[in-house]
Amino acid sequence: MTIQLEIITKLPQPSSTKPPLLFIHGAFTGAWCWNEHFLPYFAQHGYPSYAVSLRGHGKSQGSELLLQASLDDYVADVASVVEKIAQPVILIGHSMGGMVAQKYMESKQLRAVILMNSVPPTGLSASSLYLSFTAPYLMQQLSIIQTVGPEYIALSAVKNALFSEDMPDAEVQRFFNQMQGESQRVIMDMLGLNLPMLANYHHFPMLVLGAEKDALFPSLVIESTAKIYQADKYIFPNIAHAMMLEKQWQTVADKMLDWLRQVA
Repeated sequence: MTIQLEIITKLPQPSSTKPPLLFIHGAFTGAWCWNEHFLPYFAQHGYPSYAVSLRGHGKSQGSELLLQASLDDYVADVASVVEKIAQPVILIGHSMGGMVAQKYMESKQLRAVILMNSVPPTGLSASSLYLSFTAPYLMQQLSIIQTVGPEYIALSAVKNALFSEDMPDAEVQRFFNQMQGESQRVIMDMLGLNLPMLANYHHFPMLVLGAEKDALFPSLVIESTAKIYQADKYIFPNIAHAMMLEKQWQTVADKMLDWLRQVA
């Protein structure tokens, strides 16, 4: 069955010869999270910029089968968008989207990859255990999101999970209103059922970004990911998990632009 996917596109004016960027969102969100700041900003700097809502997310089809969607299904969604773009792309994946990018890398050559606060190639198990000990209430709230949906958790939990303390509550609420459920199958895949086959990875430029205030993936996890892939890395101080929506989002975007200019 063909799934119609939402693709938000921002193209530079005038047109540019710079490589296209394809942004992949994390769990519980959609392409909208990139359209807030990143898509127009990168297009303004000459990069054709695309963001896909994976099946069952945003305005894409497949919501009725979301709980059964697999990580391989999400990879197939990305592959279909790359085929439409019809050029070698640079993949940029955040959180769960970073794991989707890593799985895509198993069989595809890419111009470059940027992982942002990504699920590590070793999966979610260690991070889940870490969160259970360091922030048990937050772990409980995240479990509620997964089992019954985001509308049943406290706004403060969303803020603690995703944003820095200085993020205005009104902004947190606005983003929270756009959150949704996630595939239980994909969570299981990321816990260990379908992790990246590192032996199949072909080396190409990669940047691994982390955030000092990330409650989900601490700096040690980000550093380990960079070491496994022999990638460039940077940890942003005073920034939390949802770095593309944080008040300091431009600091993140500018670091990415500097790296892109060097490698592509």
